[in-house]
Amino acid sequence: MRGVELIKQHFPSISELQISQFQQLQALYEEWNAQINVISRKDTENFYERHVLHSLAIAKVVNFVDGSKILDVGTGGGFPGIPLAILFPDCQFVLVDSIGKKIKVVKEVTQALDLSNVEGIHERAENIEGQFDFIVSRAVTKMPSFLKWTKGKFSKENKNEFKNGIFYLKGGDLSEEMKTVKKAVQYFLISEFFEQEFFETKKVVYVRN
Repeated sequence: MRGVELIKQHFPSISELQISQFQQLQALYEEWNAQINVISRKDTENFYERHVLHSLAIAKVVNFVDGSKILDVGTGGGFPGIPLAILFPDCQFVLVDSIGKKIKVVKEVTQALDLSNVEGIHERAENIEGQFDFIVSRAVTKMPSFLKWTKGKFSKENKNEFKNGIFYLKGGDLSEEMKTVKKAVQYFLISEFFEQEFFETKKVVYVRN
């Protein structure tokens, strides 16, 4: 099963508009990837599995309530932020990357999809102002460094089933990396949501603020 059918299988209640937006993603990224390398060639062939579905693993763990504000740190070309923004149109997403050309892709893709709930910012994460319910990311650095980048960026009010914190997509053995993390941590195996081999060792890591 490929493409949008893969998304519909795991998220059967998505609307026609969301289906259309997910359908447009691959062509948009292929077009931009030819100009600016935002995803690897190898992954382009498995685009919906390795980028879109992987991003949406976070949505299998948490269902963001309307009005939630989410910061995507080190978003690259827009993952996991853009797929999550399509899935949660009533939440606000700020996508940040220190590489300007990647944020250019984010802005162009969100404009093409008419995603009014996404803002792309070319900046280092630690310089971002504002308060967020959650911070999401896809393995941009080791967790201790990530915690330093995101310190002080959480809203004090909790309105979701999970207390405000980080949802981090990461693979492999994390025991060494997480040794120094003093906060409450939960691990969710993505293979419990998605059966593809790609997800075998991958996890959603939740770190409570």
